[in-house]
Amino acid sequence: MLRRRDMSQKDFAALVGVTPAAVNAWVNGRSEPRYEKIEALASALGVTVADAISRRQPAADRSELEWLFQRAPEDGSRSGGNVAAYAFAANLDVLAREATQNSLDERLLDDRPVEVRFLLHELTGRRLQDFLSALRWDSLEGHVRQAANPGQKAGRVLVDGLNELKRTERLVLLRIDDYNASGLTGPDYEDGRFARVIRRTLDSDKAGGQGGSYGLGKAALWGASRFGLVLVNSTLSEPREGRAQGRMAGRLDLPWHRLDDLDFAGPAWFGEPDQDRANTARSWWSDAATAESLYLQRDDPAPGTSFLVVGAYDGSGSAESLEEMDAQLRKSVGSNFWASMVGGERTGPILRALVGARRDGRPVTVESEIDPHEYEPVRARAVQAFLDGRTVEALTSRDDVLQAPIPLKIPELKSGVQAGGGGHVSHEAVLLLTPTDEQDPKPDQLTYMRSSRMSVRNRRVGDLPLGHRRFQAVLLAGLATGRADPAAVAAEQFLRAAEPPEHNDWTNTEDLTATYVRGARQSLLNFKKAADQAIRDLLRGQEDDSDIDEGPQVLRDLLVLSAPRKARAQGYPTVQAVDGHVSDSGAWQLRVTVKLPERAESWVLAPVARFVVRSGSNIAVRWAGTLVPERDCELTREGNLRFRQGARRGVFRGVTDMTSHPVKALMSCVEVDVPRAEEQDR
Repeated sequence: MLRRRDMSQKDFAALVGVTPAAVNAWVNGRSEPRYEKIEALASALGVTVADAISRRQPAADRSELEWLFQRAPEDGSRSGGNVAAYAFAANLDVLAREATQNSLDERLLDDRPVEVRFLLHELTGRRLQDFLSALRWDSLEGHVRQAANPGQKAGRVLVDGLNELKRTERLVLLRIDDYNASGLTGPDYEDGRFARVIRRTLDSDKAGGQGGSYGLGKAALWGASRFGLVLVNSTLSEPREGRAQGRMAGRLDLPWHRLDDLDFAGPAWFGEPDQDRANTARSWWSDAATAESLYLQRDDPAPGTSFLVVGAYDGSGSAESLEEMDAQLRKSVGSNFWASMVGGERTGPILRALVGARRDGRPVTVESEIDPHEYEPVRARAVQAFLDGRTVEALTSRDDVLQAPIPLKIPELKSGVQAGGGGHVSHEAVLLLTPTDEQDPKPDQLTYMRSSRMSVRNRRVGDLPLGHRRFQAVLLAGLATGRADPAAVAAEQFLRAAEPPEHNDWTNTEDLTATYVRGARQSLLNFKKAADQAIRDLLRGQEDDSDIDEGPQVLRDLLVLSAPRKARAQGYPTVQAVDGHVSDSGAWQLRVTVKLPERAESWVLAPVARFVVRSGSNIAVRWAGTLVPERDCELTREGNLRFRQGARRGVFRGVTDMTSHPVKALMSCVEVDVPRAEEQDR
């Protein structure tokens, strides 16, 4: 602390009221201060008495934090950005998938799920200025502008980010919190979780049932920032320096650039200047006020980490508004991790995920938990039946789930050390198959998954029996089978090596070739073929006993005898309620409840917002972005709303486009109409 305060032992002795010799003895460990001196000692060093008594690292003052940039090497070599960030597409779908998988890999206690929260926050006005001040943007902006070279890919993203910030005077933050996770443990520089995430590139050190093996997943966080800027706040599962809560740091990934006649390699770190390392910032222990000013306050004392993506955006351009970004995050987590969120009677889910969005502190979308049965109702039913031990040997109803073993022969490791014993190891994976209904847009699919039950790949099964039942199937391998025997562990290692960086298949990778003896690729092919053949056999075995009265599907499609339609009372959808307010930016934010008449088909509506006028027709205004389905409806490709068949009410949300307003929203009344869309008759 004397070094951090740039204070001599003599000056410190004068402040505390002791001799310099006494201070020298304390510094060199020859003696300890008496208890009654501790308060004066703490005051002189600018730390709390509790910190002094416990000898823990004190929380840093905001004024001590700096951005320190890595100087360019003397050999003149340059980097155009972090190459790891280009291993994935820079979009929210990839970000949600990689971030959630990393959180699952760090699950701490097995008797409770990992909780992952995605919170979007758009800042404008005073809130934006306060955040930029806390971030020390004034010391960053010059570097960002110099690195914004439109001739490079990373530079073009920076140019667009700076222009967008200036044009809109708004900044989107995406905070990703996980709880019941390990946190960023370990030292600042030596081996550990903190150094692997904040300091290093392409360093994973994952094993067993964990998802990644390339150390690339974390790069998706920086890739989703317009500026390559991410801050962290971690609660540690293993205390360090006498503390566990509030370990914070920041990293900025820029290309090579020159500023004030100095060359910089690109990366920069935010933290306390390290007294023992030149031009180096180390992590710091934050107080609640600093965490709050950086929008990194954690709501729960449970271990885990909060990542703040500064200038969050969807690089694909498909999600621009907060509502669209919220919907994209929900879709990604729901479609990739539905099985992780399914729990049974004997075992709970391993993941709980929530998504929400705010604008200057006010909710835009309500933070809510993702329901796996909403995204994958049929396959979620299959996994739940497996977890509950309710699988069957023959289909007697549309909700039954068949189970079959699928052998996986694991080749020897080139190292000669193999989990489960020497030589080849055989693992028994689990295949689940269940019928699906006629409305399923993608029937006859097989989903691969292991360990944390993330969907590795969905693909259609071919060469199926004529007139087979439409189905969905799930292949659980390795630890996803619920077993943790040596063969299951060996299967995890094998399939993990067979996944490319995108984790979207089991195939012949360089890692597989380098790790296993010849024949590994053929083992994978045999495993996949065995799963496909088992599906054909199950369908063939059930074909004669299923739907005896109705006959095979191929004949039912040809022999359709429709009864005359019943006469019904004429009706049309109506707006039951409209709730809303005018946002700080001047747009109407509306939540609309629609009442739907009884009808055999789904209603497809094209909602319209109108400003009410005293005379003449009310004036229609445009929606800003797409509408956001909230209950019993979904968005079509045309941007209309399709309501669930049989639903009597539905709820959606929308924001009006200010550029289409005839007058200021605060001077208007607004109404919503719900006419039928043209695609209704298609």
